Amino acid sequence: MTAMMGSYNHTIDDKGRLSIPPKLLKQLGDVFYVTVTTEQCLAVYSEARWAQILERLSEVPLSKQKMLRPLFANAAVYDDAKGRILLPQHLRTIAKLQKEVTVVGAGTRVEIWDTATWAKQNAIEIETESLEAAMEEIGL
Repeated sequence: MTAMMGSYNHTIDDKGRLSIPPKLLKQLGDVFYVTVTTEQCLAVYSEARWAQILERLSEVPLSKQKMLRPLFANAAVYDDAKGRILLPQHLRTIAKLQKEVTVVGAGTRVEIWDTATWAKQNAIEIETESLEAAMEEIGL
């Protein structure tokens, strides 16, 4: 699997539809899942990655599985999206998505951010000390 990379500015239309960049859509495949994250954005997982998440989830006690209930309760599945998806209002509200969004390749997933929020987050994370600490933590 190739890492999902890049950032792309897009617009959510009045009906709540968003075009997924073709490069990322190709990597996501015909079936993918959009759900909440621990940050103020949405996460998009390929079918293969979603299966890995479910596999790992099956290995943990039920008490810990319950903690991830919001991940599944708020998920939407897309099959044959042809590049444009309808983001449910509740997901747009949770991630505070308005019209201008940035679609970000984040390695094993895609993230959908409000453009202004992404700009602030990216400015923090790209600082040399922050990036260096993250790379060191994972052994790069």
